[in-house]
Parts: sequence; structure tokens; C-alpha cells
Amino acid sequence: MIKTVAQKVFGTKNDRELKRYQKRVKRINALESKYEKLSDEELQKAFNDLREQIKSGKATMDEVLEDSFAITREASKRVLGMRHFDVQLIGGMVLHEGRIAEMKTGEGKTLVATLAVALNAMTGEGVHVVTVNDYLAKRDATEMGKLYEFLGYSTGCLTSDLQDDFERKKQYECDITYGTNNEFGFDYLRDNMKYSIEEMVQRGHNYAIVDEVDSILIDEARTPLIISGPTNRKLDNYVKADQIAKQLQKDVDFTVDEKDRVILLTQEGIAKAEKLFGVDNLYSLENAILAHHLDQALKANYLFQRDVDYVVKDGEVVIVDEFTGRLSEGRRFSEGLHQALEAKEGVQIQEESQTLAEITFQNYFRLYKKLAGMTGTAQTEATEFAEIYGLEVISIPTNRPIIRKDLDDLIFKTEREKFEAVVKKIKELHKKGQPVLVGTTSIEKNELLHKMLKKEKIPHAVLNAKHHEQEAQIIAQAGKKGAVTVATNMAGRGVDIKIDDEVRELGGLYILGTERHESRRIDNQLRGRAGRQGDPGVSQFYLSLEDNLLRIFGGDRIKSIMNRLGIEEGEHIESKMVTRAVEKAQKKVENLHFESRKHILEYDDVANEQRKTIYNFRRQLLDPNFNIDEKIKQNREEVVEAVLHDAQIFAEMPKEDFDVEKLAKVLTEEFHTPFSIDELKDKEYDELKRYIIEKLEKSYEEKMSALVPEQKREIERILYLQVLDNAWREHLYQMDILKTGIGLRGYNQKDPLVEYKKESYNLFLELIDRIKKEAIKTLHLVQLRDEEQEEEIRRLEAELAKMDEEIKQSAQLSHPSATEGEKVKPQKKPARNEPCPCGSGKKYKHCCGKSGPKKGVLANSATA
Repeated sequence: MIKTVAQKVFGTKNDRELKRYQKRVKRINALESKYEKLSDEELQKAFNDLREQIKSGKATMDEVLEDSFAITREASKRVLGMRHFDVQLIGGMVLHEGRIAEMKTGEGKTLVATLAVALNAMTGEGVHVVTVNDYLAKRDATEMGKLYEFLGYSTGCLTSDLQDDFERKKQYECDITYGTNNEFGFDYLRDNMKYSIEEMVQRGHNYAIVDEVDSILIDEARTPLIISGPTNRKLDNYVKADQIAKQLQKDVDFTVDEKDRVILLTQEGIAKAEKLFGVDNLYSLENAILAHHLDQALKANYLFQRDVDYVVKDGEVVIVDEFTGRLSEGRRFSEGLHQALEAKEGVQIQEESQTLAEITFQNYFRLYKKLAGMTGTAQTEATEFAEIYGLEVISIPTNRPIIRKDLDDLIFKTEREKFEAVVKKIKELHKKGQPVLVGTTSIEKNELLHKMLKKEKIPHAVLNAKHHEQEAQIIAQAGKKGAVTVATNMAGRGVDIKIDDEVRELGGLYILGTERHESRRIDNQLRGRAGRQGDPGVSQFYLSLEDNLLRIFGGDRIKSIMNRLGIEEGEHIESKMVTRAVEKAQKKVENLHFESRKHILEYDDVANEQRKTIYNFRRQLLDPNFNIDEKIKQNREEVVEAVLHDAQIFAEMPKEDFDVEKLAKVLTEEFHTPFSIDELKDKEYDELKRYIIEKLEKSYEEKMSALVPEQKREIERILYLQVLDNAWREHLYQMDILKTGIGLRGYNQKDPLVEYKKESYNLFLELIDRIKKEAIKTLHLVQLRDEEQEEEIRRLEAELAKMDEEIKQSAQLSHPSATEGEKVKPQKKPARNEPCPCGSGKKYKHCCGKSGPKKGVLANSATA
């Protein structure tokens, strides 16, 4: 980073903050001798005294920080055999203050977190430590859990194989809970689909420390968390669109912009597609879905590459995470793109799904009262952390100076020449015994290199998304003498590669990158695997003009330089100017991705306000102390006003103009409560409204009087939740449709985001009205039966079935000529107003169908 004159004189903000932290480090160090003298029991008591001060409100966390850090360090020495360095104490303070601690690889970030965790867990509200995978969550919870147990804390761990809600709830009830971002996020969404507070697993969002914060809050932030269900759409449209996409000609029927990943149909292409689809206008409203399918089919065929963006495994299309190179099992591309890829590859097309619940990682992590993070690489995205999360990045110096040599990039003309040079270099390093870690950007390149090394008989370990079960153990061995490890991007991230003295003598671990990633941060992470804790190491990238980054962003300029210099087959150029050109290209791509993430967030922010409103109301309904009676009364009044409005009856109209006939019909149908014209006519607006509300309320209360108050409240709560959830799902579906087509408003000189905000606000108002109306309607329509009635109905049904059988038999005796295929109609169960079959002469409802209410039973709530 280039410093300005002012920064050279006064220091950067980062420098000033570090000086402030160093003053506190001196005070913590001064306490070391005091706590060293204490026995285990005395040390534990001293820590518990601090906790009591926090819980009773006698002291703040900031006031006890120095003692808390000193005790945690002393406990760590005794339990884990590890003493926190001064720079680790600084990292702990940065995390406690809700910032991002940028610490290089091998600086012991896992241990740093214990300082802030132990301090913030004192409130008893829970601390969440978020990791990138299940392996790290289990490892850290087990290892650091020993320290937390010594300090009197309980430690929980969430992993994808923990399916039981009761068990998950137990993990959340611990003082400290480790888990992956997906587990925390999906539990939040699932909790907001539960029907009782007891079933909910999370207990709030107090404080979270996100390990590898750049990976979780930046890389994964482009993919929202979605819980979905089937939509029952036609699957043959995907196949048809795929067939047409394959018949269209690139640069004639459509153009491809690889930089922005956009495909546009030309006029010729539109005409050809219309002919093949057999439609007059591909972009008319009724054909919009076909245009959408074709758009996705073109992307699938011309932008997405097999073994780079996805793999086909066991007859399924599985996404490859572009940042880690791992397979993202269970994740699917949205908006029909996944189905387009399935059609392209000729595998079974799975039904497109409908969103039932959704949130972006940005909005999930913004739920926490306090958020902090740690990573080795955050400065390149400092602006995004500040803008989106309000998180400041503090760069913490290493415990020992970094002596790794970062060599300039080597650039070859073709990819073939590049890989031949890579294999040659690996052979040379392997011969002298220096371990080498080779980074590739895709599974495809990973396997290509694997084949080349196999041919040269160079023993090596391969880490890619297809076989990553043992990757942590393999990556840990990558520093052994003579080891050759080929890994996709950051496989095994979070695991230290340690080297011995013999390897130190050979120059340490050699990092060999085979391609620059779109993000400088990912390259820095690869480099950072070598040179930990002052160890020696080397890093270098081998590039070619055929690499995506150079091909799309300015490879022509470099190519002309190479041609002018007369570069021969197999030769390369090594130049700081070219390295700078590559970094410039990376900055462009980083900005594009930042804009893309901002775009997703801007749209989700609109939905987020709506989500918060719905989820807050949902939680109110689950709260046993919530006054649901008052809510029903309030809603009933609003619904009656809406019914009057729909019947064209307004306060300013004379009562003679009221269409009471229409009103009586609507009220009777909608609320299952009989209203006559006579009782509604000759009433002024306010009197009419009051009369309808009072009658509906009386009728409802009479029906519900058969229930004890607890039963009544439970039925009302469940029905209200059912209505709310169904309406919310439908709303999310409408929002998805709106989002898909809103971009087209740009062609009409309108800002799509402004239009989306307007339209989605109107949809939300409709949703609120629909929830109120449906809830009141459902509660009025629901039928209650008591247990005696149920028993009587079962007895009568059994008798009627017996009578049916007798009728059938007598019919067969009377008509021996009846053919086998003929069936005699069975006798139906009588309707309530029909004569009772017992022969009493009374109506069925006043005779065998009648029984006094005892204990209420909900009959047709699902259909109501």
C-alpha cells in the first residue's frame, strides 16, 4: 500500500489503532505474574468473579477485558500448552470491538478467537463461532472446548449430519456454539417455519466471530440461502429450449460477452428462435417463459463449462464452488439455470423449485448485535466490509517477520507450454526434496496436471472437490520433504502446513500457482500457505495468454509484446509490468463482483424489511402471552370495512343506495354466518358496520364457547400461522417472478431497482390485506366437533356401510341377470336437513346427528 505524506508523518489509522492496543497489551502482560501464582481453582474463581460482575451489571466487558484476557492466556498455557503472543492479544481486542482482524496464515487465529469468545460469553447470551466447513467446526470445538470447559463454559457444535432438532437446540443452548455459515443461516430460516417456540432451535443473535470472514461474507455472499419446494412446471420446455439453443449460431444468432457473462440474441437469432418455437412473438407476455428458458439454455451451453463450473456425478449436475473448487452438494442454480444444464447434459431434469424461505448471508449476519471476523486476506475488500457490514479491517503485524520470496509471474504463449514448464519445475524441486504445493483454479486443470505428473512418474497427492474427505490430513503433510501436492484453489483452508528443519534448509515450502484467480485475495491466500511464523518459502505463478483472465482482460497487449520480443516455443517473459497488468485486470473483475453482490443485496434489502415484518409477527403468534383475541377483533373490523368497500358501500353515500342484497350474499358466503336483507337495510354506514362486526363476533364466540380457552387460543394460533405461511410463500413466488422480469424495465428508460421497490411494496400491501382477510374467513368457516359427535358419526357410518352391503346383496338376489360390471349405488350418509334414516320423522341434525358438546375437536382446519 502506497502511503501519503501525511500518513508517513502522522501514521495511518491502522498504525494509530495498533499503538492503542499495544498499551493495553502491556497492562495484560503486567498481570501475567499475578495469575501464574494462582492454583487452578483460584484461577477459575477469579474468572467466575468477573462473570458475576458482568451479569450483575457492576462492570462492563471493556472494564474487565485485561483481567479476562490474562486469565484466558494463563488457562490456555495450562490446558492447551499454548501461550498467546502479544499480536494474538491485539487480535482478540480487535474481535471484541466488532472488527475484522487481518492476520497472516499460521499466526494462530483459532487461538486468537478464544480471548474474545471467553470475554463475550460472560453475558450468557451465547457466542457463535462460524467456520468454513464441518471439519474445522468439529476440530475447533473439540480442541478449544477444553479451554472453555476449564473456564466454566459449555461448548456446542453444529454439523450437517446433526439432523435432530432437539440435539441442535442443545448445541445452541451452550455458552459457545461452533458451526458453518450454512448451518446457522438455514436454522434461522427453518425456525421461522416452526409452529411452536419449543421447536425453535436458535435463541437469538448476540455475538458472532466469523473465521475466514472473506470466504463467508464475500465469496459466498453471491449465493443466497434458499429453502424451496416444487412448483409443478412443464419440464419439456427445458429440453425444447436446449435443442433450439444448440441450433443457434454464435456471433450470427447471438453474441457472448464473457466479461459480464451476458448473452444477447440478434434480430436474426430472435427470428430463428420464433420459427423453431413456432410462435409469432417470442417476447410477448404469453411467451415470456419460453424467452426465459432460451436465455438460460444459451447460458448453459455457451457460458458454463463442464468440470469447471459444474460436474456430472451419478447422473446429476453438481455445482463446483468457484472459490474453493469444491463440489457444492445439494446446492442448485436458480431461475431454471440448473434445469438448463441438466437438459444440456442429457441427465434427468429435476423439477424447478419455488422459494419457501430465503435470506442472503449479508442480511443473516447483520442480525447479530455484534459481528467480528478473522482472515489472512481482507484489505483488498476493506471497502465492501465497511459499506455492507459496517466492519473495519485492522491489519495486525506477524509475530515474526515474513521472509517468503514472492517471485514475479512467468508468462507463456500457450497453456500447453505453461503446463510443460510447471511439470519441469515440479520435477526439479522434487529431485532436490523441496516440498511443492501446486494451486489450480478448476477440477479440469487439476486432473490435467495429475495425468502429466503420473506420466513423469512423480509421486503426488491430489486434492480436489471430487475427493476431499481426507484433505485436511493430506494438506497437513504438504510440507514434508519431497512432497508434491496438487490442490484446487483453497482446498484444506484453515489447516496449517508445518515444515521441519531439513525442509527449512532446502528453502521451505514452494507455492506454484498455475493461473491467477479473478480475485487477488485468493492468490494471496495460496501464497500465504508458505512462510508461516517466519519460515522460509517461495511463491510464483505460471500464466499463459490462454488463461481466462488474460484472454478476457488485455491478453492482446501482452501477446504483441511477446511477438515483438520474438519469444520462442517454450520460452516465457518475466516482467513487473506484466504482473501489474494482471493485477489491474483482477481489480476490474473484483469491482464487477462487488457490484454484483451489491446488486443482490439491494434487491434482498427490499425483501428483508418485509421478511423482518412477517417473521416478527410470526414470533408474536408463537408467544403464549400474545393477545390473539385483540388481533382477531382488530382484523375483523378491517376485513368488514374491506367487504363494505368491495360491495361499493361508502360512508358518504345515502343508505338508500346501499346494495344490501349483494352485501348479505357476500357476508353469508364469506363468513358462514347467515345475513338477511331485512336486517341490513335502513342502516347508516357506521351503524351497518357495527352491526355486522357484532353479529360476526357473537356467532364466532358462540361457536368457540364449546372450547376451553387454551384450546381456543391454540386453534386460532395454528390457523393464523397456516394462513400466514401460505400467503408468504405465494408472495415470495410473486417476488421471484417480479425479480426475473424487472430488468426489462431498463429498456423503457426506468431504473429496475426503483421499479422493483415500488412493485414489491404494492405486493406487500396486498399480502397484508390477504393475510387478514384469509385468517378471519378461515376462523369463521372452521367447523368444530366434539368427541361424542365423532363417535356417533363413526357408529352411523359403520351402520350405513352394513346397510350398503345388505342392499348390494339383495340387489344381486333380485336381479340374477345383472352383469358383473354393474354396480348398485351405495346409500349416502344423510345431509343434516334430510329425514333421519332411523325413521323417527325428525331431521337428521335433530335426531341421530345431534349430540351435546363436550370437548372441542378441530374438524376441517386444513381446508378452511
